[in-house]
Amino acid sequence: MNEVPVGADTDLPAHLTHLRFWPPGVPTSIEPTAQTLWQNLQASAARTPDKDALIFFGKRISYSSLLAQAETLAGWLQHVAGVKRGDRVMLMMQNSPQFVLASYAILRAEAVVVPVNPMTRALELPHYFSDAELSVAIVGAELADQVVKANGLPEGGQLRHLLLAPYADLVPADAGELAPPPAWAEWLAGQPMPPSAGSLQVTAWSAAMAAAAPAPQPYQGKPDDHMALCYTSGTTGRPKGCVHTHQTIGHNVVSGSMWSNVGADAVNLSVVPMFHITGMLYAMHTPIYIGATSVILPRWDRQLAGRLISRYQVTHWTNIPTMVIDLLGSPDLDSFDLSSLRQIAGGGAAMPEAVARRLFEQFGLRYQEGYGLTETAAPTHSNPVHHPKRQCLGIPVIGTESRVVDPVTLTELGTGETGEIVVAGPQVFKGYWRNDKATAEAFFELDGKRFFRTGDLGSRDEEGYYFITDRLKRMINASGFKVWPAEVENLLYRHPAIQEACIIATRDDYRGESVKAVVVLKADAQGTSAEDLITWARENMAAYKVPRIVAFVDSLPKSGSGKVMWRALQEAEMGTASAS
Repeated sequence: MNEVPVGADTDLPAHLTHLRFWPPGVPTSIEPTAQTLWQNLQASAARTPDKDALIFFGKRISYSSLLAQAETLAGWLQHVAGVKRGDRVMLMMQNSPQFVLASYAILRAEAVVVPVNPMTRALELPHYFSDAELSVAIVGAELADQVVKANGLPEGGQLRHLLLAPYADLVPADAGELAPPPAWAEWLAGQPMPPSAGSLQVTAWSAAMAAAAPAPQPYQGKPDDHMALCYTSGTTGRPKGCVHTHQTIGHNVVSGSMWSNVGADAVNLSVVPMFHITGMLYAMHTPIYIGATSVILPRWDRQLAGRLISRYQVTHWTNIPTMVIDLLGSPDLDSFDLSSLRQIAGGGAAMPEAVARRLFEQFGLRYQEGYGLTETAAPTHSNPVHHPKRQCLGIPVIGTESRVVDPVTLTELGTGETGEIVVAGPQVFKGYWRNDKATAEAFFELDGKRFFRTGDLGSRDEEGYYFITDRLKRMINASGFKVWPAEVENLLYRHPAIQEACIIATRDDYRGESVKAVVVLKADAQGTSAEDLITWARENMAAYKVPRIVAFVDSLPKSGSGKVMWRALQEAEMGTASAS
């Protein structure tokens, strides 16, 4: 490990000026992790076997129990479901102990976790099935109908084993004030086992855990093994799989704990979705690596979050800014004890200045904003705890280099100049799954190093802090969820009433941005309403992709080559919003 030399504040290259504000005592680089994520769990269970690893509505699961249950499920995966080393296994569920257990069971089986957003609908799933070559899926029981329906589609049919996990199995009957809201009862309980699923063998979680399958084969995992295939959409509308290893994920697990000076005494509120790269890192893998306790919340609810922070004296909370805004707006805020919070951090969207100021003035908390992508295992930049800047990406984190380059020539730009933010570091993914062309386009060489092109436009100030200004890629950011317009358009074209559609962003005071559809109806479908299209979209695509607004037009603007001029529609939308 290397630490910043004391007084290293002169004669630094422009891309290293941030070292003047480096967190005291934190190394600037670390050796590649020599342990797999599974071995991290083994180590924590050996150190503190009886300590609470997970708390779920009052249900406590110790480290030794977490390890043992993951071993049991790994045996089922290998000997019943036929999972082999390197196989991909889909994991689609809400935050829950079952999500954590399934993740580590897949890793114990030396297979690869394919996390999928539980809001994904049947029409969207076959691409994951075929692209990742899936035969086994572990799914929240409330999603059974979507997976079975998807597997029955002509482009589906790959799955052979489906394991269904009802979250309610682990919700105590006497949870009291920590009980989930009554409105959650139905999806927590899940659906009845499908009476027929064709060739798909469906198993209940409880049955798999009680199956008495042989113990999993001896563990031979290596740090450079593939461990996650995380999908991110793009301009073509087809999600691309980002290949991560134990080392790429593990780097940010280890370095993240150092950056924030978090130890085994931490109590973490795990509410950022674990299927997302940020939640995977900071709601699951990092707490387990350091031997901390995670209080799991499957969906955001400000009242329940306030009570959980109070009851369990939560110290660390990674979130998206809308969660903080919502909690501070609770009429019961004064009844919550937030005094235990030591660190509150997040990203995905900018924290409003007024909210950050209130957090500091009322609670003494400096909101620690960061920046990263699925391709970079979450953070490449973060604000130092002792010297943060508001509405700022922060500085490059441990072992990471960042530059700002001209997006056309790829030459480096100077301080204050706007260009594309590019990064290099141990956390950067290995490439896009089975997509050499996209991988080649995503990287370039600068100063002898392989840099990843983020697609985000930004600048670096004189102190080495990075700020985002715009996007090169066509993308909508709705409360931290990334919506790629082409993907939504492709789904909308399946609606029989739609002749043409263009998806743009519209401003949203709460979500930052929301999805707007500009639609041309077919001549024989002029009676179709906006609500008709929105209702259909809710049934056929993930909730965060559903257009909140539908505008009907006679035609879409097109270029001389016939391409839809989406940028003209986007600029007109933002101009109207500014004027209002």
